[in-house]
Amino acid sequence: MPVYKDENRGTWYCSFYYTDWQGNRKKKKKEGFKLKREAQDFEKEFVKQYAGSCDMAFKSFVELYMEDCKTRLKQTTYKGKSFLIDSKITPYFGDMPLNSITPANIRQWQNSLMNSDNNYSPTYLKTVNNQLSAIFNFAVRYYNLKNNPVQICGSMGQKHADSMEFWTLEEFKKFIKAVENKHTSKVIFELLFWTGIRSGEMLALTLNDFDFENMTLSINKNYARLDKEDLILSPKTAKGKRIISIMPFLADMIKGYAECKYCYEPHERLFEVTKFYLTHEMIRGCKHAGVKKIRVHDLRHSHASMLIELGYSPLLISERLGHENIETTLRTYSHLYPNKQKDLAEQLEKLNEQKM
Repeated sequence: MPVYKDENRGTWYCSFYYTDWQGNRKKKKKEGFKLKREAQDFEKEFVKQYAGSCDMAFKSFVELYMEDCKTRLKQTTYKGKSFLIDSKITPYFGDMPLNSITPANIRQWQNSLMNSDNNYSPTYLKTVNNQLSAIFNFAVRYYNLKNNPVQICGSMGQKHADSMEFWTLEEFKKFIKAVENKHTSKVIFELLFWTGIRSGEMLALTLNDFDFENMTLSINKNYARLDKEDLILSPKTAKGKRIISIMPFLADMIKGYAECKYCYEPHERLFEVTKFYLTHEMIRGCKHAGVKKIRVHDLRHSHASMLIELGYSPLLISERLGHENIETTLRTYSHLYPNKQKDLAEQLEKLNEQKM
C-alpha cells in the first residue's frame, strides 16, 4: 500500500482506488497524516470497511453501524445511542478486530462496568449491554460475522428497576403548594400529575391541542432539545398519538394560563421552558414541601398508580398513557399495589363461602 509524503507540509497522505457497495470503482485521497504508518493504517481500514471484512477494527465497524442508524432513528435517539457507544463501548473494544472479540472479552468488559466506581444502575447496565449486542447483531446479519459474542456471553443488569418511586395524592398536594408561587410550575405539574402525559409531550403542547368544549387533550407530538435547538418530533410510539379526557378544573387552569401569556398565539408552544427547568423546579418543590424526592417522569407513575388504586382496567390505563401495548402497562405497574392480590384472594374466598 504505497503512501506519499507532502514535502511542503512535511505530512503524509494516501491515494488509492476502492470498490463501493454498488460495485463502482472510486478513488479516495486522505491528507494530513503526521506519520507514514498512520496513512497506511487509514488506507487499510478504509478498504476493509468497504469490502465488508470483519477483521476491520471495532471502531471502524461502529462507523458503518452508526451511518446506518442515522437514517433510521430520530435525532434524539441517535444522539443518545452515539454518546453511549462512544463513552462506554468504543474505548474498550475500539482497536480490536471485530471478528477477534470473544465472549471472554465481553465478560471482562461487563465486569469492568459492573465494578465501576460510578455504581451504574442495573437498568443502565442492561441498556449498555443491549447496545453492544445490537452492533454485533448488525455484523452477523449484514457482514457475515459468524456469531454474536454478547449473546453467547449472556446479559448483565436488568430490564426493570426493583422499585418505582411515586407520590400519593397527599404528597402531591404538599408539593404543588410549595411551587405555586411560580404560575408556570404550578400549571405544568398539575397537568403532568392529573393526565400522566410524558414531559416531552407536555412541553410540545399548544392551546390548539385542547378541546375545551369536549374536555379533551390531543397528544400528537413530542418536544426535545438537541444541540441548543428546539425540536418538535412525532410521538414516542405509534400509540403515543391519542386523545385523553381532562377535568374541568384543568381546562380552566389552562385557559387562564394562556390568557396571561403576552402576545401568545394558539399554535405556539404553551410552556416555553426546558426539561432542565422541570428538574430544577422538582428539586425545589421537594425540598420546600418536605416530601420524598422523585423524578419528573415519576409523576407519570404517580398518575398510573392512582388509576390502579381507583380500580381502572389495565387496557384503559394503557390507552391513557400511550403505551405501545397493554403488556407494557402490566409489566410496569402490576407490582405497585401488592395488596390487590390480597383483595383478590379475599373476594374469591367470599365466593367460595357463598357456594357452600
